[in-house]
This record gives sequence, structure tokens and C-alpha cells, in this order.
Amino acid sequence: MALSKKQYSEIKEHLDSCNNPLFFFDDDQDGLCAFLLLYRYKRQGHGVIVKTSSGITELFTRKVQEYNPDKIFIMDIADVEQEFFDEMKVPVIWIDHHGPYERKNVKYYNPRVSNKKHNHPTSFLCYNAVNQDLWIAALGCVADWFLPSFLKDFRKEYPDLIDVKSKSPGDIIYNTKLGHLIRIFSFVLKGKHSDVMKCIKILTRIKDPHELLEAKTEQARFIYKKYETAMEFYKPLLDDMMDKLEKSSEKLEVFSYGHDSTSMTSDLSNEAIHRHPDKIIIIAREKNEQMKCSLRSSKTNLKPLVEKALAGLQGYGGGHENACGANVSKNDFDEFVRRLREMI
Repeated sequence: MALSKKQYSEIKEHLDSCNNPLFFFDDDQDGLCAFLLLYRYKRQGHGVIVKTSSGITELFTRKVQEYNPDKIFIMDIADVEQEFFDEMKVPVIWIDHHGPYERKNVKYYNPRVSNKKHNHPTSFLCYNAVNQDLWIAALGCVADWFLPSFLKDFRKEYPDLIDVKSKSPGDIIYNTKLGHLIRIFSFVLKGKHSDVMKCIKILTRIKDPHELLEAKTEQARFIYKKYETAMEFYKPLLDDMMDKLEKSSEKLEVFSYGHDSTSMTSDLSNEAIHRHPDKIIIIAREKNEQMKCSLRSSKTNLKPLVEKALAGLQGYGGGHENACGANVSKNDFDEFVRRLREMI
């Protein structure tokens, strides 16, 4: 259950008792699916995607002033500054699985408060609150490398979407139609903010997964075209990275590329660690004299290593035990990698 029945009931009551909610959510599939689950249940309010690695700061009060909500929901955001909560005049509900953190003036729902090993994705928590859109919940959970308890129900309802015996999330992500959907959801989050929000608006109206997979409607075809365009950029990067990994015997592998607008670091690092679970992976994208990194490992707890490696350098980072992000000055990147190699 992750959270208690009472907590799930409270989340639903928070949704039922507002008329103009504002939803802040992370820019990955788990965050997107968490938003879709709550919005498709409520059918009211506005969504704001949070693309900053530093989480929600006091600057986000501008969005609150713009939409004038009667309640605020924050989903899958690793950290929120206390100053943001202090500025709010309406109730704030924070649903997450990072940290946990201690904050005031907020209703906080995080399974890690009671047990730090309970790393259930935010889409899992939101699904158990609203109990609808099983396919979106399954997509968000598996995309976050988590096999939810309701996956058996999903297999029964959509047997063609997981048609192989799978022992890990990676097996599903890279070998099934559900995995294809997971990549579509990831790629629609790339690019210009206006295009991303247009795709998200369409996803709030998609009736079922087959509408997307088979591009049955004009809206679904728009989404699928965006996926195909992103795939044209992703595939050459993937091929170059895999070629490097297969030729190297290093424990820690670093692959970097430069692109101003499209980040594929998370997608590349996830695929790399699935195919090479014995390695530790760093995928870095150079932008504005910064190296924006996704780090993955199958067994090593990366979070404390990243924190130590960043000490005294220009940069920041964090995340989960086996999946972290970091933003490091280009001038400090080689030292950051050197420190990680030394610790590993």
C-alpha cells in the first residue's frame, strides 16, 4: 500500500474539495503520469511542468499568482523550499517519494517517512488515491523502474502490452508494447515548452493505450509524430554509446554529447544500465558551460558518492540510490568524474 488507506482517502478528499487546483509535476514519466491520474479524475485546474533540477523555489509563486488556485498539488518533485510554502495562502498537498524532508505549512504524503526503503513512485500513490486509468499508472511505475502490485491486473486487462515473461522493469521497458508507450511518454516531454504542454493536453484526452500505439486519431498521430522525430535524434546517440560500452572494460563509463534543447541523458542512462548492469553509467549533456548528468547503477548507492564528489565544486545533484542527476560546471566535470572513479 505504501501509504495508509486513510492517507489515500485524504488525497482524494483534497481533490474532491477544490474547484481550481494547480498541479506542479516533475518532467519525467512518473511525474507526468501522476499529473494525468489526478487531472483526469478531477477534470479541472491547470498543470505546470517543473524542469528545474533545483525543485520548486519561491520563484514559482508567480505561477500561483497567474492561476489563482484554491488548492495546490505537487507531485514527484524532490525538494520544495520552505519559503514557497510560507508564501501560499491556499492548502498545499505534496505527494512524493524522494527525501523525505521536513517542511511546515504543507500536507506531505511520502511512503519514505515511515520506511525509507518504500520507494513507491508517485504515480503508484496517485493511482491508489483515484483508482482509475490503470494503464497510465502502470506506465508511470514501470518507467520509474518499479513493478507495482497492480501489474497483474494490468496484464489481464491489456495482455498484448506485456506479452513476454519479465523479471525486471528493464525487460518490460525494452521488450514490450508498454515499453514503447513509456518511450513515447518520455519523448513528448522533450523540446519547446509550448510543444510539450500541447502534447500533455492531448494526453489528458487519450481514451486508451491502443489509441496511441496505433495512432488511431488525429491527436494520437500528433503525439506519435513527435515521438518519431525525437527517435531520429536519439538513435544515433544510442548507437554511439553502445559501441563505446561494448568496447570498454571500465567499471565507470562516461558518455557525453552536446545539444542545446533536447535532453536524452535519462533515456540513454536507463538503456545503458539495462544492457550493462555490471557498470556504473554517467551520461552528460553539455549546455551553457554546464554538464547535465544522469547517473545509473544496478547495485551501488550513488547518492552519497555524488554528494561527496561535488564537495567544493560548482554544481549540485541528488536523486535515488541507483539513479541520480547532477549539474556540474564544465570546468569541474573532469574532477567530478575523477573523484567518483576514486571512490568506486
